[in-house]
Amino acid sequence: MRKNTICLIVWMLLLATATAAPADELLVLDNGQIRIGIDREKGASITWLSTRAYPKNMVNLADPGRLIQQSYYAGVRLDRTADGQHSSWNPWSWNPIQGGGVGSWAVATTFEKRGEVLYSETIPKLWDMPNEAAAARMRQWTSLEPDMPNVVSVRCEFQSMRDEHDRWGPARLNPQELPACYFTRNFANVKSYLGEGQWRTEQQPPGPPWGRAEPPLDAMACLNDANVGIAVYSPASDGHWNFGPHGKAISNDSFAGPCMHVAPLGRLKLGPKTTFRYRYWLVLGDESLISNSLDALIQKYADETIELEN
Repeated sequence: MRKNTICLIVWMLLLATATAAPADELLVLDNGQIRIGIDREKGASITWLSTRAYPKNMVNLADPGRLIQQSYYAGVRLDRTADGQHSSWNPWSWNPIQGGGVGSWAVATTFEKRGEVLYSETIPKLWDMPNEAAAARMRQWTSLEPDMPNVVSVRCEFQSMRDEHDRWGPARLNPQELPACYFTRNFANVKSYLGEGQWRTEQQPPGPPWGRAEPPLDAMACLNDANVGIAVYSPASDGHWNFGPHGKAISNDSFAGPCMHVAPLGRLKLGPKTTFRYRYWLVLGDESLISNSLDALIQKYADETIELEN
């Protein structure tokens, strides 16, 4: 039996036993090279990423604030202790989280596989409260990038439906996570992409607070010691990126506390009735494959911006 056939069989067996969520809670795209899954019980956030070279899950799932997910900020920071606000997140702004709030998970209201697209709608939770639904809706379209079998394309839409006279107030300029990404702690080598196969290593001690980087081409990667990992490409970002490790222990456990964080940031005024859309891409593989894929994506999508309706 040929070596590549044996590898493919091993890959398929590993995938058959790796997914923790029941089949009706996890929607998956799998082209034999990469696998991506979204979980109904975690707000349809991305909860699974793996490749044939690395069949374990790359995503950290330790709490509702991890995952790969939509996360936004608006209004003034409020002390809502009397309402049950968590003491660790006080005061805090209006912060709808796709995965859920402190101690509670969001559940997708629409959760469908439409051909080769994973489509979802979610009422997010406010991060600072134990179980408070946000007056908002998140939509997401997750697919594989055409002709790029190691690349995932994610289109996000956020609709704010707050009362125009609520206590968080009118639109203020805030940094938005485009998106918030948490990977397992073994993807500890963080690099900004410079183009044409060139990278810049980024250093940051365990946080938070997170480090700040300014990737010139809107792409950063988290790689393990075998030089395999994930790059995030977010051309809609317009400022620095947050990044860094949490915890010192190197772990490949998706449910462990230690993790790696990357968040492209874009500054915009998110008002009570704002709707906006953007896209980002996840690129999987070794450093060489990621470089080639990023060069192609940058050539095609460098002019992508946020679509904003106020």
